[in-house]
Amino acid sequence: SEELILLEFLPFGLFFSVCILLMVGYPVALTMSGVSLLFAAIGAMGGAFDSAYITLIPNRIFGILVNQNLFAVPLFVFMGSMLEKSKIAESLLKNMELLFRGLPGGLGLAVILVGMLLAASTGIVGATVVTLGVLALPTMLSSGYRPALACGTLCATGTLGQIIPPSICLVLLGEVISNAYQQSQLDAGIFAPSFVSIGDLFAGALIPGLLLVMGYGLYVSAVAILRPHDAPSSRELSIELDKRELLIGILKGLLPPVFLVLAVLGSILKGIATPTEAASIGAIGAIFLAFVKRSLSFTVLQEVSLETMRTTSMIYLILVGATIFSSVFRGFGGEELIEMSLSAIPGGALTATFAVMLFIFVLGFILDFIEITFMVVPLVGPVLLGMGIDPIWLGVMIAINLQTSFLTPPFGFSLFYLRSVVPDSVTTSEIYRGVVPFIMIQLFLLLLLALEPRLATWLPSYVGN
Repeated sequence: SEELILLEFLPFGLFFSVCILLMVGYPVALTMSGVSLLFAAIGAMGGAFDSAYITLIPNRIFGILVNQNLFAVPLFVFMGSMLEKSKIAESLLKNMELLFRGLPGGLGLAVILVGMLLAASTGIVGATVVTLGVLALPTMLSSGYRPALACGTLCATGTLGQIIPPSICLVLLGEVISNAYQQSQLDAGIFAPSFVSIGDLFAGALIPGLLLVMGYGLYVSAVAILRPHDAPSSRELSIELDKRELLIGILKGLLPPVFLVLAVLGSILKGIATPTEAASIGAIGAIFLAFVKRSLSFTVLQEVSLETMRTTSMIYLILVGATIFSSVFRGFGGEELIEMSLSAIPGGALTATFAVMLFIFVLGFILDFIEITFMVVPLVGPVLLGMGIDPIWLGVMIAINLQTSFLTPPFGFSLFYLRSVVPDSVTTSEIYRGVVPFIMIQLFLLLLLALEPRLATWLPSYVGN
């Protein structure tokens, strides 16, 4: 009957209702939990929902709150916020600019490398784009950079936090991919499942992330060589700045934060520390750097602590909402519907993966990374992984795919973040034009990863051995 058909499509109605309300602007966590419980009540009254799934929610939420891997989130947020609020990031940019001065596109290269380090330590796209926009854009424009190139470089660099480890985005995605991989093996009747760790995803993302940074750098250098008026370089150091002062500036302002990020990432990849332990080292290291540079004060510590509390609370609240959403979705049999839909696509795992990537790309226009990670990936992940897709490769592809979505006009989040801090003399169309070459670079990397998955899977297998 028509009533039964409507009840069968309740899980899809749940999903799209949540998406529509999020587009309107309702709070993410409250929308996912409230709408899910409303649909659960409707489904229970119609006999289409198994209420036992509701009783599982408290245990699942408790599991999130005591999850050791997720303890890395507030620590990484604290580390990145401390580097920003204590002006260490600003000092890093100035000294990196001195180091690359004289090279074609030297300022642009400095911005890309500083953005990479800042993105790796925060992983929050909005925070990185706004910080770089405030710190670097006035300098780039005053140095004669074409506004479109300057804005494109800043927008693209700000999204590197999606793919450069050790970032919060990879911590969260790694946790979800790990759970999806175990679920796919249990569904296949494997009751001693293999595990994929967050460290594995870090290792898998490292080579693609560095290739992306290299691609950005080559593009800026090529523009500086072929069209010098778009990216002029200053080949002469300031008269007051001798080589000794330059060396001191680099040693004091450049090497310490670089060493900190490399120490955090290296300890994870080498297996010396878990992501949570490495994040605590990073947080303490950031405090120590601020203290040594005499930029640590009670005000700075208070601002960093409040920022950490706000961001962490937001992430955990979304986690709770996503847990309720996924439990209700499974109670409706939504997983089986997704599996049937993806299995019905001709071409098997390849076309199913392409369809999911396209869907996630479009969702990236309206939903944030955290929302997609906890709302969509747990639903499609087990199905794709059950088709034989490598979990690390899938995680890296999703991260780069979302990064590309955040850059794509006219809806990309990165564009809106930068628009909020650019001067009125820079038009929105210039920002849009500026990001197009960087989008092409990212699409090329996605194609390269699709053709050569070992770019993402080689390092984890090497480190694991």
